[in-house]
Amino acid sequence: MFENFDWIQAMRNSPVMLVILGCSVATFGFALERLMYFWKRRGHPDQVLSGALERIRAGNLKEAAWVCTTSAHPVGAVAKTVIESPHLPTESVEEKMQIALSEQKLQLERHLGWLGTMGNTAPLIGLLGTVWGIMRAFHDMARTGSAGPSVVAAGIAEALFTTAAGLVVAVPAVMLYNHFVRRTQVMLTVSENHARTIRIAMEQERVNQKARGNAGDPAARSTQMVEAA
Repeated sequence: MFENFDWIQAMRNSPVMLVILGCSVATFGFALERLMYFWKRRGHPDQVLSGALERIRAGNLKEAAWVCTTSAHPVGAVAKTVIESPHLPTESVEEKMQIALSEQKLQLERHLGWLGTMGNTAPLIGLLGTVWGIMRAFHDMARTGSAGPSVVAAGIAEALFTTAAGLVVAVPAVMLYNHFVRRTQVMLTVSENHARTIRIAMEQERVNQKARGNAGDPAARSTQMVEAA
């Protein structure tokens, strides 16, 4: 079907195809960059959670923060923010956690706007090429005074070619955009849930330490006995 099609000549005759070609190269570059970025940041959030909880229950917050630092997954940065705020009120810890989540969201969503834009505009650019090709076909008809197939074939071929090229760029862009958006939501949700679990564990450990301290204080025991009587 395409073995006899002159691709180079079609590119030269259609300025719209040059635009689509530039968009396709940029889309491929941003998609490849995002694929590599998400691959590097996939991490192991469940292992980070278990390791941090183990050290929190042992009373070693510095090691728990170090475990979070070694993770490339967003849960590492978010949980580290929670662990480094053991004496702040719950509202302040919540605010710091939301700020950390927002920072991670900005990093994960970088360049996704380009993929979304290409998914929406590439078909329109292809449609512009369709109109351009039809205009060329009518121009050739008017110039030659004939409406034979050989006269209008070049314009019609250009119209269909640019339409197909626009769709070829748009479909992968939309698929990758939806994949990355879904992946971003999952990573941020896991990060928030794990960070909240760590915060609850820290609060529980603080209560346990206070209870152990009161149990070892004779004055506190006397006060408890008097209150019980």
